[in-house]
Amino acid sequence: MTKTSPRAETRRPVGVRPPAPGPTLTSAPPLTAVAGEPLTAAQRSGALPPDTAPVRVGAFLLSAQFPGQSHGEALERTVRASVEAERAGLDSVWLAEHHFVPYGVCPNAATLAALLLGRTRRIGIGTAVSVLSTSHPVALGEQAALLHLTSGGRFTLGVGRGGPWIDLDVFGSGVDAFEKGFPERLDLLLRWLRGSRVGADGPQFSFPEVPVVPQATESPRRPDLGSWLGLDDPSGPVRFPRQRKDTEGLGEELTTAGRPVAGPPVVVACTSPGGVKLAAERGLPMLLGMHSGDDDKLRMLELYRTAWLAAGRGEEQLRRVTRQHVAAGVAQVDDRTAAARATLLNAMPGWFEYGLGAHRTVDGRERKMRDPHQYTELLCDLHAVGTPKQCADRLLATAERTGIRRFALLAEGSGDREATLHNIARLGSEVLPQLG
Repeated sequence: MTKTSPRAETRRPVGVRPPAPGPTLTSAPPLTAVAGEPLTAAQRSGALPPDTAPVRVGAFLLSAQFPGQSHGEALERTVRASVEAERAGLDSVWLAEHHFVPYGVCPNAATLAALLLGRTRRIGIGTAVSVLSTSHPVALGEQAALLHLTSGGRFTLGVGRGGPWIDLDVFGSGVDAFEKGFPERLDLLLRWLRGSRVGADGPQFSFPEVPVVPQATESPRRPDLGSWLGLDDPSGPVRFPRQRKDTEGLGEELTTAGRPVAGPPVVVACTSPGGVKLAAERGLPMLLGMHSGDDDKLRMLELYRTAWLAAGRGEEQLRRVTRQHVAAGVAQVDDRTAAARATLLNAMPGWFEYGLGAHRTVDGRERKMRDPHQYTELLCDLHAVGTPKQCADRLLATAERTGIRRFALLAEGSGDREATLHNIARLGSEVLPQLG
């Protein structure tokens, strides 16, 4: 039975607390806001005025191989968790992509997305991210168009640079693809997703004009109502998702005139000022990392706003696209805060050490790894870890302070399949009702 807190029933304003301190946050004075009250000029810098758009919660699944688990166990947990996320009423599922490391054993997020789009009916499925530095933009564009058209528009393509890993050598793209080649790769991908004929004449890609097949700009076919509700499934109808609407994508790319671009939504992972500027210039929403606290998000949003306006786009367009930014985070729901933190502190440091420690750089450059236990503590401080009310308050605080309304929350931090499914179920039944 769904539990609803008194706060959710009365819809009273939520007092916003600054996030708990962590080593990556600055000493800037905390900013606060109360729902229904105007933001100060300082708060408006990098943030939007108070927004009534709903807060949307998705599950972020890395297919993490915790110590002692097989590759198949990690992938099976992701599949089961995605189906549970739809049943629980979450807005979306986001899939990560890694090569040669147990940090995540899914090597192709778009391929796994295809499987999950076939296993679900309404929930959005996105990649977080497909790595452009090791993928041919045309091949990835073809995959994205295929999934967009055959899923009724439920697929979102998240892309990023990746890291300076040995992957660049194995797949033949080289370190320049990571250090210098991302803009060209992104632009070719976008031209493929938007056009009917595409050619290339650049440093990385050069080929004669060819027809785009299939064209992502065609309107995706929507399923009939019976199929959409699962009435033709012998196992019975699926639970109607609480958040997602059939007409909404996970991201919304805008033209300079402020109109949505046809085709699958595209979001860009942004971890540096250069990435933020590139996303803003292309009119694309950002995907912000788990390590970012609210102060970090505000700085990124201010950089984005500056680049957005410099590209000749308006404030109303900015307001619309800001609602489509996605913030990655962590969620662990328990009856007691100490129990939720203990679950993650018992499992995640070992996974970080085992998984991230396996990364090899392409050119032998030195890499520094965070202390796994301290990093887990930081994630617990920054994100929705605790009781259902604490989780809801944390998400609402970030939404009210930054204007970001979409979240992709790592739900598999326990490393256990059944605990992950239970965590997602509690997100749906006990946290979502408190988000309004």
